Amino acid sequence: MSAPAGIISDLRARLDSKAALTRLVLLHSAVTCLSLIEVATFQLSIDFDPKRLWIAVLVAAGFSVVSLLFASARFCFGYFVGFYFYTMILGFLWIDVFSDYNYPRSLAGVSAALALLLCLMPMLFIRAPLRQFVPMSNARFEHLLTLILLVSIVTIAVASTYNFRLVSIANIYDYRDTLEFPGLLRYLIGWISSALLPFAFASYWLLGHRWRAGLALVLLLLFYPITLTKFAFFTPAWLIALVVLSRLLEARASVIASIFVPMLIGLLVIWVTEASLRSIPGRYFDIVNIRMMATASGALELYNDFFANHPLTWFCQISVLKPLMHCPYDEPLAVVMQNTYDFGNVNASLFATEGIASVGPWLAPLTALAAGLVLALGNRASAGLPPRFVLMSSGVLPHILLNVPLSVAMLTHGTAILFLLWYVMPRTLFEEKP
Repeated sequence: MSAPAGIISDLRARLDSKAALTRLVLLHSAVTCLSLIEVATFQLSIDFDPKRLWIAVLVAAGFSVVSLLFASARFCFGYFVGFYFYTMILGFLWIDVFSDYNYPRSLAGVSAALALLLCLMPMLFIRAPLRQFVPMSNARFEHLLTLILLVSIVTIAVASTYNFRLVSIANIYDYRDTLEFPGLLRYLIGWISSALLPFAFASYWLLGHRWRAGLALVLLLLFYPITLTKFAFFTPAWLIALVVLSRLLEARASVIASIFVPMLIGLLVIWVTEASLRSIPGRYFDIVNIRMMATASGALELYNDFFANHPLTWFCQISVLKPLMHCPYDEPLAVVMQNTYDFGNVNASLFATEGIASVGPWLAPLTALAAGLVLALGNRASAGLPPRFVLMSSGVLPHILLNVPLSVAMLTHGTAILFLLWYVMPRTLFEEKP
């Protein structure tokens, strides 16, 4: 074994120990709270009062005990998504202490904490493999990967006839509200960009087909001028970052580092430079510390406030159910929240939408438990696959699940399709050939 390879192997082993993971998750919890203090200086929607700091510290310290689950649980798809959920709920509990909105804050905090715990139980500990009734051969699976690339190319070609603009990230909002795609094409864009191409990229990379993996990244990037979303712009870079992290670290440490390292960099940069959000360091802080994490936590605050004073939806916001039942809201919830708070479209996770908006804080933990059982199907479908592959192929889904309801993530963004692909793919695919 070469010296660099030996160093990497030793680093992987050391950081995957229970003691190292414990220190890492607790340090991450501290960075999350420190980041929110800094976010409050830029975001009017997030409050901070030094007089309440001791309360927030006690709440965060108590809740951080939950993070110890990630030092003992084995890696699985639910571990990946669950750690992002933990970070979001920790952020909400911190924000909740300082909130000036008119909702029962103690009830909201207890509800969110219990909802996360109930969601994590199946996501972390239900891992029994599903019996494969229709496993694919290695040859047929590689044909399937080729088909994914071909369908992606055709979809991009068709979608580009509806919109294809090379504009800077700062100007995407000037055009994005005017975008319209046919229903089927809209679903294809979501499935391909969120599930199919990341899946193909991970498969090709671990099979050693670097050129085809590179093609998958190029196709992902081509969705940016079509959809004009930051998600499309940063997805290729994010997948490359996961490749590097998972090469240096074991899967569990990679998951934690995938949030901890970017947030720590953003916090240190903004502390050292004291830059505005319009500067390069400030834009990094805005993208990572504010938009990637703080916004998801802040959305829970807004949903708690709104639905403490307005009718619950009882799931009528789900497009399949809306025609079948009375709904007090004609527009999507993100638009309703935008019109109320004027913070832009307030997209939110299952904890806010299928939880607070649908059934209120008293029953929200039960919907979180149900969501955890659904997401645990990903653990069962991917059982027997290399952890690094599961991490890379599902790389963008935690970010999606922080910002959209579970129903949207499963159907519109192709999470259910990814589960199916994991289920049918051959378990011998990545075995070394003699």
